[in-house]
Amino acid sequence: MIKLVAGIGENKNILKAVEKINNTGHDLEVDIVDSEEQLFESLISNKIDGVVRGSLPSSSIMKMIKEYYNKPINRATYIKEERDNNYYNFLLTPVGIDEAKSLDEKIGLAIESSRFLKSMNLKPKIAILSFGREDDHGRNDFIDKSLKDSEILYNKLVDIFRNDGHIGLSDVEVRNYYILLEKAIREKNNLILCPDGVVGNIIFRSLVLLNSWNSCGAVTLGIDDVFIDTSRDQSVDGYLRSLKLAYQIAKSKN
Repeated sequence: MIKLVAGIGENKNILKAVEKINNTGHDLEVDIVDSEEQLFESLISNKIDGVVRGSLPSSSIMKMIKEYYNKPINRATYIKEERDNNYYNFLLTPVGIDEAKSLDEKIGLAIESSRFLKSMNLKPKIAILSFGREDDHGRNDFIDKSLKDSEILYNKLVDIFRNDGHIGLSDVEVRNYYILLEKAIREKNNLILCPDGVVGNIIFRSLVLLNSWNSCGAVTLGIDDVFIDTSRDQSVDGYLRSLKLAYQIAKSKN
């Protein structure tokens, strides 16, 4: 039996999702807590298999998690879009507005995200984004820096994965798409690596909250415990997808 804990705040859709899950009769049981402290205590208790934030606020929970684990913690939103009866699954990251600001943090995020994709039996295909097209050099200093940063990140990642000696990720594909998000998605890359968390957050809101693409929640990378972050504005079906993702990850660890 897989045991999960979900948090309930003002949005009661998470409660409806939990009731649906608990009535399915599968090997999954979900309990509800109504405070950030209870949710955090559940995560570190070693008594459950995973936690879904649900509709509780994010900032205090993420602060507790970062302080407890005392290492870089990042999130990658897992999006599952269905078109013509075909599913296209991909990670969008960073999505936290204060996450992955440095080159080293982005490299770590790419490696941790690739490991997660491999655990889901997917071959990582990384699309790096920036604030301009490849031929936009010289527009202004801000754009130039973003383009240069994306090119440095591309070269670093290619070198890391090509000369992989210990991370087990030698088959990762990497391409710099600059600002061409639409091309990166059209060519079905399964890791969209944004120039910063603000851009990632806006893309998430545009695709998921505005255009109704299916989000399964954000996977918390860099920790062994299963914590799925979710929007406070999610629908019942959205929370169901997050609970099912937490179940799938927890099941793979057992």
